[in-house]
Amino acid sequence: MLTVITNAIILTLDDRQQTFEAGFILIEDDRICAVEEGRPEAETLERANQVINAAHMLAMPGMVNAHTHLFQTFIRGLGDDLPLEEWLERYIWPVAASMTVDEAMLAAKLGFIENIRSGATAVTDNQYIHNTPEMDDVFCQAAEELGVRFLMARGWTDRNYHPAFLETLDQIMARLSALSSRWNQHPTGRIRVQPGPLSQTVVTAESVRRASMLAKEWGVGLHMHVSETRRETESCLRETGLRPVEWLDNLGCLNAQTQLVHAVWLSDYEIDLIAASGAKVIHCPVSNMYLASGAARIPEMRQRGIPVALATDGPGSNNNQDMLETLKTTALLHKVTSMDARVFLPEDVLWMACRCGAEAFGQPERIGSLEVGKKADIVLVDLDTPFAVPVHRPVSALVYNLNGCSVDTVIVDGKILMKDKKILALDEQALLEECRVAAIHLLERTNRNL
Repeated sequence: MLTVITNAIILTLDDRQQTFEAGFILIEDDRICAVEEGRPEAETLERANQVINAAHMLAMPGMVNAHTHLFQTFIRGLGDDLPLEEWLERYIWPVAASMTVDEAMLAAKLGFIENIRSGATAVTDNQYIHNTPEMDDVFCQAAEELGVRFLMARGWTDRNYHPAFLETLDQIMARLSALSSRWNQHPTGRIRVQPGPLSQTVVTAESVRRASMLAKEWGVGLHMHVSETRRETESCLRETGLRPVEWLDNLGCLNAQTQLVHAVWLSDYEIDLIAASGAKVIHCPVSNMYLASGAARIPEMRQRGIPVALATDGPGSNNNQDMLETLKTTALLHKVTSMDARVFLPEDVLWMACRCGAEAFGQPERIGSLEVGKKADIVLVDLDTPFAVPVHRPVSALVYNLNGCSVDTVIVDGKILMKDKKILALDEQALLEECRVAAIHLLERTNRNL
């Protein structure tokens, strides 16, 4: 199967960060086999199975949404203007505890479509609601159906949390192992499972230690909320005498496969530990601002060589999953906190979303740039809009001018998931109506149970 994309402005995000003002991309089955300036040969166009004319479009690698909670699509807008702890107790926990498997499947599909529409071809979901044993699998099944690249950080709590979500150590290990057996052998490598303990305050040291050993055995990462709020950080310090990153290091669980989500309230020493370990930080700027959690020290981390990926966080604390919005927010947040207009350029935040995202996703050799041999995970963004024209600098227009509504075409593993802004895998309007009805029933049932 040969697909040709022609007439595109191409941001390769290769090591040289090459940009082609007018170029073409050849896709053979699921791989990129050429990225070049100019036009393809006539013979190539003749034998192509499909040709996509990307005139007035920007071609870029699919972004990685490195941390979200897909079930929260049904909860968006319910807990506005609250700090994290109150937001969880009043809205997230009660609604999530009432969610059925069918509702979770709808929420997952809705969340994946939202990611596709905003240019994210790979999604890491920290999935921690387990009302029934089947609940985890539906998120992987939804990813399989829609064609996205998916890493489920299977979350858990085994202390200090809502009773509906608590699990024993034996349950956690057994369920992680079963999920790994089912999904980590996926023939395309497109769907995988890794451990995702929620945060230090709600998990035991033993469950994190055991899970970290499993992660190493399976060749995946350990994904965990760390120092999201001042309150969480101070609680860890009071209980253990250590700050959260120090605690992970003390357990032997801080290494190059560790993914530290949020990492807002870090000490200088913790940044030293992260830099030395090779661990990845996942930055969720919109969520951190929405919940008034604080501004992470991302410029300092980047200066130390720490890979920082970008994410939306769950749509309950954002309230969307628009990765293009996340690019602009990242740049602007750190300009104002550092009082340095050049602290992050458009190229920097795009690199974080794609190349650092690929590292956090555990597949830097497969995704994150448009290069020969890499997976054909490609996004075409429409620049022919009053929001962008005239386009003097494509990367600037992408980061500062546009949002998810400008994404035109999305390709994952060489398969077109969205074309001309139309989702191809399912009837989107029918899904939206199902979600509207299901969310009403979920909230009615939740209110009855309160």
